[in-house]
Amino acid sequence: MPRSSGFGARRPPLRRWALLPTLALLLGLAAPAAQALPDYAQVRREYRASDATLLARDGQVLQSLRLDRNVRRRAWTPLAEISPALVRAVIVSEDRRFMEHEGVDWRAAGKAAWSNFWGSRTRGASTLTMQLAGLLEEDGQRRGRRSFLDKLGQSMAAGRLERTWNKRQIIEAYLNLVPFRGELQGVGAMSQELFGKWPHGLDERESALAAALLRSPNASPAVVARRACRLLAEMGREQECSDAQAFAAYVDYALSGAQRTRQAPSPQLAPHLARKLLEHPGQALRSSLDGDLQQFASHALRRHLHALRHQNVEDGAVLVLDNASGEILAWVGSSGDLSEAAEVDGVTALRQAGSTLKPFLYALAFEQRALTPASLIEDAPLALDTGNGLYAPQNYEPHYQGWVSVRRALAGSLNVPAVRTLVRLGPEPFRRKLLQAGLASLNQDGDWYGYSLALGSADISLLMLANGYRSLANGGRWSPLRAVPAAAATATTAGSNGKAQPIPCRREGCTGVFSDVPRPAFTAAAAFLVGDILADRNARASTFGLESWLATPYWSAVKTGTSKDMRDNWCAGYSRRYTVAVWVGNAGGSPMHDVSGISGAAPVWREVMDWLHRGDPARARPPQSSRPPSAPAGVVHQRIRFEPAREPARQEWFLAGTEQAVIRQAGGQALSRIAYPTDGTILALDPDIPPSRQRIELRLSGPADPGWHWQLDGKRLAAAHPAPRWLPQPGRHRLQLLDGSRKVVDEVAFEVRALKGRAR
Repeated sequence: MPRSSGFGARRPPLRRWALLPTLALLLGLAAPAAQALPDYAQVRREYRASDATLLARDGQVLQSLRLDRNVRRRAWTPLAEISPALVRAVIVSEDRRFMEHEGVDWRAAGKAAWSNFWGSRTRGASTLTMQLAGLLEEDGQRRGRRSFLDKLGQSMAAGRLERTWNKRQIIEAYLNLVPFRGELQGVGAMSQELFGKWPHGLDERESALAAALLRSPNASPAVVARRACRLLAEMGREQECSDAQAFAAYVDYALSGAQRTRQAPSPQLAPHLARKLLEHPGQALRSSLDGDLQQFASHALRRHLHALRHQNVEDGAVLVLDNASGEILAWVGSSGDLSEAAEVDGVTALRQAGSTLKPFLYALAFEQRALTPASLIEDAPLALDTGNGLYAPQNYEPHYQGWVSVRRALAGSLNVPAVRTLVRLGPEPFRRKLLQAGLASLNQDGDWYGYSLALGSADISLLMLANGYRSLANGGRWSPLRAVPAAAATATTAGSNGKAQPIPCRREGCTGVFSDVPRPAFTAAAAFLVGDILADRNARASTFGLESWLATPYWSAVKTGTSKDMRDNWCAGYSRRYTVAVWVGNAGGSPMHDVSGISGAAPVWREVMDWLHRGDPARARPPQSSRPPSAPAGVVHQRIRFEPAREPARQEWFLAGTEQAVIRQAGGQALSRIAYPTDGTILALDPDIPPSRQRIELRLSGPADPGWHWQLDGKRLAAAHPAPRWLPQPGRHRLQLLDGSRKVVDEVAFEVRALKGRAR
């Protein structure tokens, strides 16, 4: 009588031919799981790291930025760069006969099947090749148990892999694609995140721990430690687990990721620019940044900010441009861990510009031939009536210098002469000039900013300011900046005409920064005059002294600026080849304590400029790029003297046709404009005061020349001096100031309204 079917029952023998239909059916069902797999080259080509990488112009890594939040993968790691200890541990743990089988380890499969039949647990029979086949499937990221048909399909796919791939390619691809723990996929991410080192540096203990994770990536540290110890014993390294408690503590420490700070996997030198340029995982973008300069500028900024730490200053930014190409050579957006707002990009953040706008103001005055570098402007107390009340600008230093030349006023950064100049030119023409110079953030009209625009009341970015100064260095021509080398831009984004196009920035905060059309911002002659003044250490000596951070041993034109309440200070300047701009302040807007442009931003500017102009130490001579620029057409050099002798006689540059040998104190025509009423003023008559007793005083911003007079609504009103008192008439009016030849010097429009009397 036959035995009952149980664990010990004998099974009746089956004929081989009886298994053929079943086998054919299984192969047919498993065929979809064994579709054609990609070759090794295709897998390498389609592999994408979760990070994108910003490279310097010479190819060195500057910044890695994670863009894929679903998985953590590093760049593909070749087998030659993976520790042999890890390869051995993985083979011992997962597939001992990896080098012998052809995709399926039939011996292990049979043993596993027999053990499963009898209900005992044993090591699985899935080979590394079969696991790789599963990883390469469309659902290869899925982990967990697979059905029998899945296993059969994997076996067929593994056979195909073994026929088209070699063993080195299989183990290399497996180690780059296999999940290790949590979001960590591949040997690169695992090694750097868990052990803080590159894969080639893993030792036997670390390799065993990593291999132990493959069976159950999210197992507890205690379970992983036990598995790693068993694996080390199989590899003949029992001594690594001699102290089980210490090893368990080490495993817990490693799996927590605490070791990743021990050795930084890659430099992080340009996070702000990387966030603006990098767009998709796996991208490796070669930028225009100079890696050595980027690192030097960052260290220089941090070093000087550390020295100012007791003066409530923690943030700063540095930008370096190549004048000729417009390539960005350094972009330091913050002071890093010295800042509480390190993510804020100080290069693109909008801040009050301070006195750094004055060179643009005087360039406009030169272009309009309203002033020359030798013109005299009064540096004395000034009060102007505006629509918002009385505006009384003051110099940074609490004293005035009387009548000074434009050269001294600009080089010494005197505030009152700058405001007087803007009164003459008008805020709106100046705003339009600033827009031409690339300061695109000035989106209000000139009257909205008022006369304080001369002192930098508008918000601009360091990026805009630097490129505006670069336009002065380039003879007045503004052109867009490049964040990638010109050759790379030509190769990747050349237009239909074959010319290189700048790579646009597609992320928030920089739209339009890298893409625009070149245009003239200033005349070459005006740009030359401004640059000559900004390079004149004698002209700035009354404010800054002969020796300061601005006095370089090579030719450079430079200007500092400090905003209201010392919230921001700036230093921007250029040589023949480079433009450097620095901002120092606090990202939160809190004021600094006694930190000006000359003490905060200027030292950083000077260090970076000196680094750029190191010259040739072997020949002890400066580089060609440090020589003064040549004078353009349309300017003349003239010997001048002052009467009275307010300044020493000297050689001075003029626009052709404006030169003078003797400079006398300016009259009213130099600066006087209508101070009250201002353009757009609305005046209301008081109904409780008799109309005959209501008068409006017409005032000028300065003294009037002989023959000047007022004209109201096209009719002569009175002489400009003394200031007349006009009987207001309801309605809209146009008030003009005319000189002796009846030429309009200035004009405003205003309105007078009559109000009804109050109820008695």
